[in-house]
This record gives sequence, C-alpha cells and structure tokens, in this order.
Amino acid sequence: MLILILAYLGGILTIASPCILPVLPFIFSRADRPFLRSGLPLLVGMALTFALFATLAAVGGGWVVAANQYGRWLALVLMAVFGVTLLFPAVAERVMHPLVSAGNRLSDKIAADKQHQVGPSLLLGVATGLLWAPCAGPILGLVLTGAALQGANVGSTFLLLAYAAGAATSLALALLIGGKVFSAMKRSLGAGEWIRRGLGGAMLVGVVAIALGLDTSVLARISAASTGGIEQRLLQTFTPAAAPARLPVQTAVDSTPVLEDFGEMPALSGAVQWLNSPPLTAESLRGKVVLVDFWTYSCINCLRTLPYVKAWAEKYRDQGLVVIGVHAPEFAFERDIGNVTQEAKKLGINYPIAIDNNYSIWRAFSNQYWPAHYFIDANGHIRYQHFGEGDYAQSERVIQALLRQAGAKNISTAVSQVAGQGVEQAAGNQAGISPETYLGYARAQNFASGEATQDMVARYGVPASLPLNDWGLAGNWTVGGENVTLNAPKGRIVYRFHARDLHLVLGPTAAGKPVAFKVTLDGQAPGEMHGADVAPDGRGVVTDQRLYQLIRQTDGAGEHTFSIEFEQAGVAAYAFTFG
Repeated sequence: MLILILAYLGGILTIASPCILPVLPFIFSRADRPFLRSGLPLLVGMALTFALFATLAAVGGGWVVAANQYGRWLALVLMAVFGVTLLFPAVAERVMHPLVSAGNRLSDKIAADKQHQVGPSLLLGVATGLLWAPCAGPILGLVLTGAALQGANVGSTFLLLAYAAGAATSLALALLIGGKVFSAMKRSLGAGEWIRRGLGGAMLVGVVAIALGLDTSVLARISAASTGGIEQRLLQTFTPAAAPARLPVQTAVDSTPVLEDFGEMPALSGAVQWLNSPPLTAESLRGKVVLVDFWTYSCINCLRTLPYVKAWAEKYRDQGLVVIGVHAPEFAFERDIGNVTQEAKKLGINYPIAIDNNYSIWRAFSNQYWPAHYFIDANGHIRYQHFGEGDYAQSERVIQALLRQAGAKNISTAVSQVAGQGVEQAAGNQAGISPETYLGYARAQNFASGEATQDMVARYGVPASLPLNDWGLAGNWTVGGENVTLNAPKGRIVYRFHARDLHLVLGPTAAGKPVAFKVTLDGQAPGEMHGADVAPDGRGVVTDQRLYQLIRQTDGAGEHTFSIEFEQAGVAAYAFTFG
C-alpha cells in the first residue's frame, strides 16, 4: 500500500515537471467544457492508456515497443489535424479537403460540440496517453525502481494506475482552474476565436516537440532535476534496497564443502522467454540436481566463470545435472532477446537460458550478485550458494556430492581442468587493479574532463596527464545516464589504469552501423599486448553491443595510459572492467 501512495504522490508531482508541457495543450483544449462530461473522460482515457502501454513496456516485448511507436505516430497525426483545424479551419478545409474536412468534423465533436459528449473526450484522452507515456519515463523510472520487488505483474499495473491517477488529479485541478479563466476571458474580451486559435497553435507546437523527441530528451532532463529529487528521496526513505553488484574473485579452496539447507528452490516463473529449452519449473526438475547461474553477457566476472559452468553442464548432464543460466540484464541493450541469443551462441552455451528481463527469478532467489550460483538437490532444496568468481573445485565437489545423494553412480571425484580463452580467461592475481568504472553519469566516478553536461551534446578534452584510475573524453560527446555516445568522428576515451587486462563495454548506437577504432597503450600500438578484439596495430571494429577485450598484457599488471579513438560517430561506451 505504501508504494501505491508514493506512486500517487509522484504522479501529482508530475504537474511541476516540464515533461508534462507537450501534452498540456491537449488537456487545456477541454478547459472551457463541462468537467464531468468533457475533462474527466479525457483524464480517464489518458490515465488508462498510459497504464496499459507502460505495463506492456515493462514486460519488455519488442512488439510492444513497435506498437507503441505506431500508436504515437497515429496520435500525432490526429493531434496535428486537430491543431490545424483549430488554428486555420477555413484554410485547412480548402487545402486538404476531404481529409481535413473529416478532421474538422472530428474536431467539431472533440473541441466544439454543443452536447459535450463523453466519447470524443475519451478518444482525445487515449491519444494524449499514448503521447505522454514515453515523456513521463524519467520520473516514472524512479517510482518503478522503488517498486522493483513487485515485478511486472498485476501489482505493477496498479502502481502505474496510481501514478497516472496522481497526475490526473493535479491536471484535473489545473483543468478546473483553467476553465474558469477561459470563461472569464470569453466574457470580458469576447476572445473565443483567438483562444481557439491559440490552443490550436499550442497543440501544433506540442506535436512538433513530441515528433522531434524533445518531450523525452530536453524536457525530461529538466524534469529530472526538478521533481526527480523529491521522488527519489521519498523512495529512499521508505523503500531502501541493496543494489546488485559484481563480486570480486574469491580465493580458491579445494576442500569438501559443507552442505546446508537454504529452503526450497523458488519458482522459475516470470522469464519473458527461454532459450535452448521449453520453460522449466521447479516441479519438473524434481529428481534432478540443478545449478542456477545468474549472469549477464557483458559482465566480465560472469564470462570468466562460463568455461567452468559449460564444462560441468557437459560432464554431468547424463548423470542428472541440469544447468540453468538466468540472464538478468545490467544494461538496456542486454534486454534485447536477439542480442542475448546471438551472444549465447557465440559463447557456446547449450544449456537452458531463462531471459529474466523483469528480474522475477532474481527476486524470487533474493539474489544481489553477478555471477551467483545456487546448487539445488534432487528434492528441490537449495544446499549451497556461491557468489563471484573462484572456488571452482569446491563448487564442482558440491555437484558431485549432490549427484551421489540423488543416487547417481560412478561419480568421479576428479575436478575439471578448464582454461578459458579470450575474455573467458581467468583474471590475474595482481593486487590493486583498477576498479570497474561506469561512464554514464548515473554511476560515473573519477571523470577528469570537467563537469559532465548531462544528456546534452558537449565538447570535452583530456588533461595532459591523468592520475591513476581517472578517465576522460576528447571530442564531441553526449554523457547519458547509462553510457557516453560519440556525436562526431575522432572522439577518444582515455583511462589511466593498473591491471593485466582492460575491457570496455561498447556498442553501435541505434543506427547499428559498425564503428572502426584504434587503441594505443602509452601512445603506442599495443603489439603483443593487444586484446582478443584488437589487432596488434591497435585496430578493431565495434559491431555488436557487448564487452570488448582491448588489452591483454603478457607480463603481468602494470600502470599504463589507455586510449581508444573512434573513426566515426555513432558508438556508445558503457563501462570499463579489468583483470
């Protein structure tokens, strides 16, 4: 109940956000009409449409995104026609007849009907909800973050409805006040026609702003600074939660593990899709020993555990072991099922993968880490847990013990000898290596190129020298919450690091075009110290959204200055990881 109240309050705060500005003209087009038969149906239609599409978007299906985009453009066309007929009804009818004639008839019902019918206002509200749903995203994201423990279910829908109801409440007050103002203006000035044209012009401005993406970019950035802080403080006060984390490498221990009972295996429901298998359930797995591996494909710690997990899946499959990879995304591009499918094939993963885009399975296990391994016995009880890299021999002995308990015969006591290649190769054992470093402003640290201008195009420069673990940008970049994107050719990222290996999560932007780059180490081509995704001369190409190994030293860790320069615009960089 508390989170519903917070969502409602967050919706009320939306009226103070510039993010709502693009849809205000559509709202105020009803200001001079009776509220119960005109304004209220509009707000109801807006709230319900918003909740519906936001709920579907939370599920994460690509078809929902496409449908919403088509719906937005259809709504924009309708609103544009409505605005033109309000602004220039006579001209529009002559130039665009019969289409605009039909639009005029629609606008006459919507904007100037004498009977104040409910249906046209409800239709206008539906169109407004389609336009507002993406605009409200930055503020709504704070609310959804606080409610993450609920998942994308009926509770999420009620949460979204509460948020929309809060916004409708504040808009209803504005509408009632606006109606009185408009009525007074009409009585005192006789300005009904000018008010009509003013609303038409405002609606066209709103249509243009939405079509150009200003509602989700410029206005949303302003709103994040104004109302976002209030909402965030509310959520932090009432719903604190630990953030997911990648654990460091743990010291290997080759000993007989102690098996405990951590309770029954939670349900595996909630995955948006399964790869390499039909959907599995806890009930269908009874009698099997199960290893549940929480991972995500751009996580270097997860990638370095994969050779062992794959080896165990193959070695013990015929003796009753089922390995399930639960893919819980860290970055937005990892929610793309096509990306996960492609990378899973490249990595040679043949065991079942549950796409946990909504963190349903993650929450069911109360998990907090990448990677995380849960070992389940044949009776469906969790008997052992391991978080992070390392301790592979001990983890395999857990599998062997559980298989013997399940009645499997001839279980070997030997442990697998695994040697990962490329990004899957084990990390070095050097102390004091550079920490994982995110580039988006939401989690960025040690940025040496001055103050980042959030979500806006800006030019940056790199200082002549960088302290250890500092990084900077050179060229024309946009610093977003999750990543930095290059807007012009010859942009660079520079990092002063201490480690054997350097990785960078990269990907082409929406256009998807490959971007060539060149890497240098202390101003020179890396030569023998090039990574798996770089030639000895330092050249490489960003083709997919994934983790790229750029430096792999042969002589242990050292302190170096790394630089990567991109030949073309259209690349996004997310995070550095080291090993």
